[in-house]
Amino acid sequence: MAGDFPDHFSAVATAYARHRPDYPAELFDWLAAHTPRHERAWDCASGNGQAAQGLQPHFPQVVATDAALALLAALPATTGIDRIACAAEACALSDASVDLACVAQAAHWFRHAEFHHEVARVLRPGGLLAIWGYGILRAEDPALDRLLTDFHDTTLAPWWPEERNHIRNHYRDLPFPWPEIQAPEFRIDREWDRDTLLGYLGTWSAIRRAQDAGQNPLTTLEPALCTLWPNADTTARVHWPIFLRAGLRPRTMGHSP
Repeated sequence: MAGDFPDHFSAVATAYARHRPDYPAELFDWLAAHTPRHERAWDCASGNGQAAQGLQPHFPQVVATDAALALLAALPATTGIDRIACAAEACALSDASVDLACVAQAAHWFRHAEFHHEVARVLRPGGLLAIWGYGILRAEDPALDRLLTDFHDTTLAPWWPEERNHIRNHYRDLPFPWPEIQAPEFRIDREWDRDTLLGYLGTWSAIRRAQDAGQNPLTTLEPALCTLWPNADTTARVHWPIFLRAGLRPRTMGHSP
């Protein structure tokens, strides 16, 4: 789908589907508990549908939208999730048609005033808007954690898009249209081998930007990583803290938040 949006991931759609982590069931339990109705959920900027699939146990109909058709195409049709190629700021859904609108690890790319207008239009009165992301990958092994943190903060510093600063700020600097509900802390936990970790790093927007400029920062990381982690078959425990903002659409309002 052509459009004016920062498309950092279409070129790695298959790797994104394979290596990006999904989210804990407890997160979706909490979202469902704070959503008054449970007919239809909208996963905006769904990518490969990691969040959309987590919503399925709670909503009989889940719609995944994304401006990048290549990402949506990597979501298997067998999931039963409706897929629509459209931008977050120009949604193809009808007025007051969803009970929950969520954005997972993507709100930092949006034009927020336009998105808030759309979500106020599409979300039913009293419905829930939730945006979340996950912070920098952390490893439980201290030496591995230091290596990955230095790679993220120093080696890749020139290559991170400006919007990625919102991730560093845990979305606290993003506008939010309605009064917020206090949310608990969630996190993603995984036990990965070395190749899986490298596959995940290869989906980062900074890596893509560097490669497009003829550089590959992963080649500078791999020797140090292999020295620290000589047996590729062993696993390491890693995690990401999740930051979440959520609020209910007022029951009496116009289309603009």
